[in-house]
Amino acid sequence: MASGMRHRAATVLLPVALSLGAAAAVMAWLSTTASASSAGRDTATGPSAPADQISTGRALFVTGCSSCHAVDGRGVTTDDGSVRGPSIIHTGEAGAYYQLSTGRMPLTDSSKQAERKPPAFDKTSIDALVAYVASLGTGPKLPHVRVADANLADGGEIFRANCAPCHSAAGSGGALSYGAAAPSLSQATALEVGAAVRSGPGQMPVFGPSSLSAGQVNDVSDYVQYLRAPDDRGGIPIGRTGPVPEGFVAWTLGMGALLAAVGWIGTRSPARESIEPGAGNEQ
Repeated sequence: MASGMRHRAATVLLPVALSLGAAAAVMAWLSTTASASSAGRDTATGPSAPADQISTGRALFVTGCSSCHAVDGRGVTTDDGSVRGPSIIHTGEAGAYYQLSTGRMPLTDSSKQAERKPPAFDKTSIDALVAYVASLGTGPKLPHVRVADANLADGGEIFRANCAPCHSAAGSGGALSYGAAAPSLSQATALEVGAAVRSGPGQMPVFGPSSLSAGQVNDVSDYVQYLRAPDDRGGIPIGRTGPVPEGFVAWTLGMGALLAAVGWIGTRSPARESIEPGAGNEQ
């Protein structure tokens, strides 16, 4: 009898267990698919812009960019083997926007480091070029930076940990290896900061969504805007060049003032007057 009951219980529970296991497997698959889709939206771009905008961007690209990057964006190598322009098929929206909005591209001399200058294209043209470059392959999307939702204190911590070693604590820039330099951030907009974070221009590393979340990009972008006119509570900022040079200036001025004071006091000391020649013969 007991054996029959166990057999009936197993007969009832087995389908239930199989159903629960199948449901769990389906839920796990759906979760994984959703995560992958979300990650793809954060990190990859493709021909999602309107076709007419991409077409306009292609025409502008052929005129102003293809001589170095080729029409298909795969770059141009000269006969002597030197690279006139690198491949940009994986530059994405973020990389294209950063280079174009800061005027670093187009570049007249590819052998020199690109520097910030007034943009060569207006906003509509930049948007079209960004759409065309994004359509060439996969690359980082242009982030939606919202500094109104940012946490300034958290942004400062992120900046000091990840950005200050190259751009300096005040965002004034600094020297890098092989003759390159990290640019000053004094003119960088919040969106340009976000684009640079996601694309990693030059020697800058790429900070993808797994490194910095969208909220953290908002935070650090807001902090860079704060650095333009920070609240200097420690006295004279001395150009906000950082604690080391500011400390050197303080020591130099302080020691100079101290030595000057010692010299001034010494010239008027009674002890000096008593040992000067003829000091005791005046009656």
